[in-house]
Amino acid sequence: MRFTFDIVGVSPVLYFFNHQQQSWQKPQPPGVEYLGTHTCTLDGFLESVESVLPKLDWNLDQVVDTVIQFWWNNSESIQYWKSRLQDAGRDNLLVARVAEIQALQAEFESLLRKNW
Repeated sequence: MRFTFDIVGVSPVLYFFNHQQQSWQKPQPPGVEYLGTHTCTLDGFLESVESVLPKLDWNLDQVVDTVIQFWWNNSESIQYWKSRLQDAGRDNLLVARVAEIQALQAEFESLLRKNW
């Protein structure tokens, strides 16, 4: 499996919690997970990844390597999101998506079919 990791935005804690609750209650396509952390740090996201992976059949080493590679290759984006998180205040989370590439592609294709 190949994975991807992206920071997708800043969200109020309650909104993110509600989204996660809804995703657990209704069937979701496997292979795409959203993570939230109060800090824009590599350690913060690695802890989030490690808390989600036990329920998934993913290779932890591959996912962790994907997150680390993102961190090394996207310093400008990371600084941008760090600033947005600070601007948003304490009651917000930085949200990221970790996904198996084929599952993410299927999710995007599904969204496109719904809009056409």
